[in-house]
Amino acid sequence: MELPRQGSDQPGLHLLILSISLAIFMSSLDGTIVNIALPTISESFSLSSSTVSWVATIYLLVMAGCVLIFGKLADGIGFKKVFLSGFVIFTIGSFSCGYLPDLLNSFPVLVASRVFQAVGGAMITAIAPAMITAYIPMKQKGKAMGFVMTAAALGTAIGPTIGGVLTQYLSWHWIFFINVPVGIIAILLGAKVIPASAPLEKPAEFDKRGALLIFTGLAALLFAVSEGTSMGWTSPVILGALALAVLTLAYFAWYELGLADPLLELRLFANRNFLMTNLALSLVFFSFAGINYLLPFYLQYVRGYGVSDAGLIMTSLSIAMMAAGILSGSLYNRVGGRKLCIVAGILLVIGYYLMTLLRVDTTSGFVIVCLIVLGFSLGLMITPASNMIMNSVGKRYQGMVSSLTSLERFAPLTLGIAFANLVFIQGIVTIAGNRGITMDAPANIRLQVLTAGFDLAFFASLIVAVFILILVVFARQEIHPDYQSGDDDEAPMGLL
Repeated sequence: MELPRQGSDQPGLHLLILSISLAIFMSSLDGTIVNIALPTISESFSLSSSTVSWVATIYLLVMAGCVLIFGKLADGIGFKKVFLSGFVIFTIGSFSCGYLPDLLNSFPVLVASRVFQAVGGAMITAIAPAMITAYIPMKQKGKAMGFVMTAAALGTAIGPTIGGVLTQYLSWHWIFFINVPVGIIAILLGAKVIPASAPLEKPAEFDKRGALLIFTGLAALLFAVSEGTSMGWTSPVILGALALAVLTLAYFAWYELGLADPLLELRLFANRNFLMTNLALSLVFFSFAGINYLLPFYLQYVRGYGVSDAGLIMTSLSIAMMAAGILSGSLYNRVGGRKLCIVAGILLVIGYYLMTLLRVDTTSGFVIVCLIVLGFSLGLMITPASNMIMNSVGKRYQGMVSSLTSLERFAPLTLGIAFANLVFIQGIVTIAGNRGITMDAPANIRLQVLTAGFDLAFFASLIVAVFILILVVFARQEIHPDYQSGDDDEAPMGLL
């Protein structure tokens, strides 16, 4: 793809970064904002908790299944077309989610609207990092990626808080309506500031079979892990979904390796640094998902906080993450991505170790310290790791690899929640069974068993954090020759 030349301190660059940040924030926000409103939605339609959970599950399934497809498509037809089309679809889908289900008194309409919304979300999320790499000059890439990746992580982290406020004081419809004005602003802003781009040469025929395989495989995998606990891991449906996922993903890998222009260039993973950095980024979101999911339960069930107070305590993680993300973006070009990742990895290990010390009588101040350390380490890690991945491949792969980093956010969120929940539940069952503790036991004993379950889940995250630290220590920072051409000081077309 022929990309506009990168530029410097033009006002348009800041508006471009704002447009991309808004997009990735809103699409990430909608991955988690719905969860806290599910009981209210369940009452509105008189549905069981397992049925209404599809409002949240279907969004993540479609997002994960589509991001690679739209990343590759953007490499062929241009970023601007995919980005603006995606935001139009996302905004219409958001309005449809809030308005049509009540109008038609139909829950399936809500699920269908979420599918439509997720398609748009996948389009804008898939190419956000690629647009930073393509349009922002090298000396500003770190800071720009810091804003964008912080927006992505922040949207995921504060979704439940915003969702709770809107649901409690307005209605659940507003968790979708809030996207509409933001979407309109982002569309108008993006149309003005995003440079037009066109393929350098006629793109190869789109890999339809690969798209079908990756969508089916990922959707089946995420369905199995998200529903395994409720349906039973040995149920025929879950086992069938896992078998389908293994078969389709294995066939996808074999098929893609035989193509000259694949949907996902798996040969890139032959580069050790590319492999380790992508794996580290995936594990960061995998471990974070479990903490973000379980900690509210600890705060409410063990410490006895109300929903609003628990949400307020959780915001300390979001604030620390935002501050660290901006800081790491500013330091990226001066310090280097690898050093930032190592410092972040050390802090991540410390943060998860502190989480294993939470007990029945732990003070709220200690919990906030734990969250600040974790949030700071996450914000410090995500930006440089994403930059290292994007800068290590040529321009022809930017859309593809950008969508890969997006997939490495959404898929681990589902996998991490399922893993943390499994460790937590099995830990409680095992401890209670070994010690003969039943529901008739005194409340303090039951709380101690519950706390032990949280402790096991947090310890599992600690082990993952140690592995992340090992990966970033041995990874190296590489910059592809495409970004060493020396024209970074020239302004990109369309930004003057």
